[in-house]
Amino acid sequence: MTVDPTDDDALAALIASAGIAGTPADLRSRLTRIAASPNPYPADAWVRLIAPGADADTLAALSEARDWLRPTPLTPDASRLDRLRAALTTQGVDGFILPRADEHQGEYLPDGAQRLAWLTGFTGSAGTAVVLPDTAILFVDGRYTLQAGQQADPSRWEVRHLIRTPPAAFLREALTGRRLGYDPRLHSVRQIEALTDAAGASGGSLVTLDPNPIDALWTDRPPAPLGPVEVLDVAFTGVDAAHKRARIAAALAETGADATVLNQPESIAWLLNIRGRDVPYTPLPLAYATVSRDGTVELFIDPAKLDTETRTALGNQVALKPFDAIGEALDALGTAGATVTIDPDSATDWLRTRLVAAGANIQHAPDPCVLPRARKNAVELAGTRAAHRRDATAVARFLKWIDDTALDGSVTEARAVEALEGFRSRGERWRGPSFSSISGFGTNGAIVHYRVTAATDLSLEDGSLYLIDSGAQYLDGTTDITRTVAIGAPSQEMRERFTLVLKGHIAIATARFPAGTTGGQIDALARQFLWKEGLDFDHGTGHGVGAFLGVHEGPQRISSISRVPIEPGMILSNEPGYYKPDGYGIRIENLILAVESDPMPDTGRSMLSFETLTFAPIDRRLIEPSLLNFEEVAWLDAYHARVRTMVAPSLDAGERAWLNAATATITHGDS
Repeated sequence: MTVDPTDDDALAALIASAGIAGTPADLRSRLTRIAASPNPYPADAWVRLIAPGADADTLAALSEARDWLRPTPLTPDASRLDRLRAALTTQGVDGFILPRADEHQGEYLPDGAQRLAWLTGFTGSAGTAVVLPDTAILFVDGRYTLQAGQQADPSRWEVRHLIRTPPAAFLREALTGRRLGYDPRLHSVRQIEALTDAAGASGGSLVTLDPNPIDALWTDRPPAPLGPVEVLDVAFTGVDAAHKRARIAAALAETGADATVLNQPESIAWLLNIRGRDVPYTPLPLAYATVSRDGTVELFIDPAKLDTETRTALGNQVALKPFDAIGEALDALGTAGATVTIDPDSATDWLRTRLVAAGANIQHAPDPCVLPRARKNAVELAGTRAAHRRDATAVARFLKWIDDTALDGSVTEARAVEALEGFRSRGERWRGPSFSSISGFGTNGAIVHYRVTAATDLSLEDGSLYLIDSGAQYLDGTTDITRTVAIGAPSQEMRERFTLVLKGHIAIATARFPAGTTGGQIDALARQFLWKEGLDFDHGTGHGVGAFLGVHEGPQRISSISRVPIEPGMILSNEPGYYKPDGYGIRIENLILAVESDPMPDTGRSMLSFETLTFAPIDRRLIEPSLLNFEEVAWLDAYHARVRTMVAPSLDAGERAWLNAATATITHGDS
């Protein structure tokens, strides 16, 4: 059955034949929002929001109608900057600051929140634009400096480093008495404090613009997504939602707060043991929540995302409210004179302002879900280890496939991504990729967060390096791994620099450190060997990782700017790299788990170390053994032996033979 979703009669016929509730306009609206949502895994999970138990014909008709309604892909348009400036003049401001953000401060955004990409053409995961009458600047971090220069029109946009020359520092010098507009839903409380100080120092001022002026200019802006929400079984979470709610309630009681407001979906998903599909790669439902000191929760979410089973599982201690009712709830807290905690690093300026205006007493405090979420429990860790074992099998098969086919000219960067996803999709409990794979050959590999497109897709050829950074979501864990592979014979420079990166990777993997040590203190271990040669990499060494949640999860990370102590149960990445501009890229990434180690013998002070969770061969062809010491060789040989133990039983005879060769022992005579 073919159904034109713009034809009310056709939709009415489908509604009648399939027993779907609502009018043609209702069905079209839902299909349009589903079309603006990421594809779920399993692929037909969304259908239960419209027609539970749909037969094959109904599923095919709904799928075709959904595909018809897909949003138009964004394309660059230099005139958008001019139109924004004209709109700002009409609204009485001189400029506008636009971060890549939504009201939930998430890393992955729904299509309708991609305002920075719409304005500038830049599609990276972090950036801020500042538009003034005489200049337009795009601020990005070191991962994206090359990408931003390629995507944003250099005749309209100047690219600056987000960390070394942040927007606040620029505005402190450049605003000079002018009025700068901002959207209060897109900036955290802390960000607005910094911008207010910067504006004041230059004699300027910040002006709230709500609604965002871009929303009126973006005439074909996609609607809010409509992804299905499910409850994750306690067999995967280890702790039921009632115990988590009680824990957060106890934390509120200790501080004397009446309630806390959560706007980060990661915290809401963890707290209520729910997962959704509103944004790419991370299984999140876009929502707000308030948690009271008695443990009850108000969940502000589009009710159309929840089927009867999910509503029942949430229980009567979780009151479901429409998404847009969050404003009224904030007003009610203020009217009651409640003491409310918000996290200034994640709560938006809009939330703070609304609460204050209503009369609430505000306490700044960390999101109470963040640290408990980061400290994985025994069930989550068991699931994570199981997920990594399945992932290791898929990655081994993929690396063998690369070795078997790369030199015949048939493998491109994009085809490699498809092949790896195919290997992973065979695994039990697979729920899709955990981020958009970075598949870069040769010069593309030198772009830290490169994303292959039809225009940039290179074929793998003899004589350079191929970098593949990828991950997967499984019901029981989240994975992230990077391997760099020699295609043909690598140069001596490639081998030496790869080995310097490997030495840094091993230094992190074998680190032993006192409790209370931060990621900032550990970061230099990964860079020391590169530094000795005058080399470095312009990104952090590691980020936190969730349990069937975000592949990038705070607060823990290994970075020079991190001040958060690493604690047992925290999962991080270990991914030093090296990138030769217009040459090649190198990165070696495993996930690691912080565990308790033997205490200091003299003082009894607690010590920590890392357990490696990721198991895949590290390309021996790229190792210069003369640069490794005895302990480093021993670690690598032991690691490869563990890879064989973990992965070989899942492989066939040919695959095992390849794995044995790829993980053979290293000696200083190897070359």
